[in-house]
Amino acid sequence: MTGPQPTPAPPGAGEVTATVIVRAPADKVFRAFTAWERQGEWIPFTQVRIVAGDGGEGSTIEAVTTVGPAVLRDVMQVVRLDPPYEVRVVHTGKILRGPGIMRATPMDGGRTQVVWHEWFQLPAGVVGRLAWPVLWPGSKVSLTQALRRFARLVETGVLP
Repeated sequence: MTGPQPTPAPPGAGEVTATVIVRAPADKVFRAFTAWERQGEWIPFTQVRIVAGDGGEGSTIEAVTTVGPAVLRDVMQVVRLDPPYEVRVVHTGKILRGPGIMRATPMDGGRTQVVWHEWFQLPAGVVGRLAWPVLWPGSKVSLTQALRRFARLVETGVLP
């Protein structure tokens, strides 16, 4: 991408949402979600590390997804932690830019509804906007599968 990039904080047109019910209390779900460096256990092909800070508000997190020769580096700032209910990040990388949020809503029976929502600013101008409808189903499927894997790991005590 050439030229100045827009600020990453405003929502973009590329919107993805996934939801899962986890059979665990919200505080456990929140701790598992914010175990940043363990996210690779439930997000395929991805390694996550804390680049700056302690993982709390103001920290910089880097997620690197590698599939064959393709490498996607996702850099994000943790902008809000409201345990056990909400995590807000802003993706600040060269390709992935825009806000993301994870909400954990306690339910009866010690269950928690997790909603993960991302609003990406689409790269490549018109080409990015035209490609999004093709890419979106894969993004939603991938996000949903990752959350289902996350739920299983939390429910079985592997996470946090």
